[in-house]
Amino acid sequence: MHLLDDLRWRGLVHQVTDEVVVRAAFDRGTTAYIGFDPTGASLHVGSLLQIVNLLRLAKAGQRAIAVVGGGTGMIGDPSGKSAERKLLTRDDVHANVGLLERQLRGFFERAGVAVDIVDNSDWLDGLGLIAFLRDIGKHFSVNAMVQRDSVRTRLEERDQGISYTEFSYMLLQAYDFLELYRRNGCAGQVGGSDQWGNIVSGLDLIDRLARSGNARAEPAWGLTVPLVTTKAGHKFGKTEAGAVWLDATLTSPYQLFQFWVNVDDDDVDRYLRYFTFLPHAEHTDLMAAHDAARHLRLAQKRLAREVLLLTHPSDLDAVQAATAILFGGDPVQASAQALAVVAREVPSVAVSATGDVPLHAVLVGEGRLFASNGEARRAIAANAVTISGQKWTADLQAAVPPELWLHGRFALARYGKKSWAMAVRQA
Repeated sequence: MHLLDDLRWRGLVHQVTDEVVVRAAFDRGTTAYIGFDPTGASLHVGSLLQIVNLLRLAKAGQRAIAVVGGGTGMIGDPSGKSAERKLLTRDDVHANVGLLERQLRGFFERAGVAVDIVDNSDWLDGLGLIAFLRDIGKHFSVNAMVQRDSVRTRLEERDQGISYTEFSYMLLQAYDFLELYRRNGCAGQVGGSDQWGNIVSGLDLIDRLARSGNARAEPAWGLTVPLVTTKAGHKFGKTEAGAVWLDATLTSPYQLFQFWVNVDDDDVDRYLRYFTFLPHAEHTDLMAAHDAARHLRLAQKRLAREVLLLTHPSDLDAVQAATAILFGGDPVQASAQALAVVAREVPSVAVSATGDVPLHAVLVGEGRLFASNGEARRAIAANAVTISGQKWTADLQAAVPPELWLHGRFALARYGKKSWAMAVRQA
């Protein structure tokens, strides 16, 4: 299937500047870019769609460029924002750029595709204000700029308004497109639907300054994808605990896996199209199986698996095994790596590598299963406590026997069906 038709099937085409131009560009092979804003030290699941889109372009034989906004990050994109951004320091932006570049490089290397990564501070930092206003600013009509959604909404909110700094952002993004066209032969830009105005401004600037009078110059094009939301209209990637990050130190691979396993049935079909590379026929078969037995969450589990293969492939087996343990599986059969994942996700206590460890040291205390010895004894008397898969019937003061230390290190306690704690012998 043609790349553009595949994107349409997946619901990934919101607007396109000229379908004939885009289709022809994909046919002959083109270069396109997607921008990433270095406002944080990690990308999040909201960024994942654009990462996957870059991979789609590269896998389809196009040249893909990831632009990290070390220059525009000093300003901040007002698109989709109801209030002025807090400006980051130059040092913070520079540090975030390095972290995002490393993160993006990991995605592309794991996928085995070539994607160029550039920083727009390479050309924006050296701009002189007078020259920029004369050579670039004169091509932008303020009348048209104030009609952009990102500007008009803020102007209508008298308590917020918009600074000249953020108002000028669209000029910088348009200039990015012009520079990439000149430097890298980059004819296309892909972005979220809130970027449409900025993309069109870039096309207009290219037509005026790079293609005017050159009939053989490749036409520029733009394509936007829908902003990802839940079917209920809620912002995607936000949980009670905050944003879901792609950095394992901020959101663990287990937590990322659970985020996708728990997406709503109303959203999973769309998310599978957006975030995976499943062929159309396989997707159709999977959704048919899912709809026949929704309680099994087959589609969500496949979605979670595919995302982890993109983000943390070396953790996938252990995360799936840890999930099985915490949802009723047998911990005795689990690998040490899987049990280590469990230890990071449930209340855990470090104990000595040698000597006896009484059960109360595992069960009782702040952040563990029970607040007092009395509560723990009552639970044991009710046959409601298991240690490493075995019912515990001995006294609370008795030592955990060697056979219940899985891999010689882990003692996994469960109370009822969903309450867990673990003791880990230190190496």
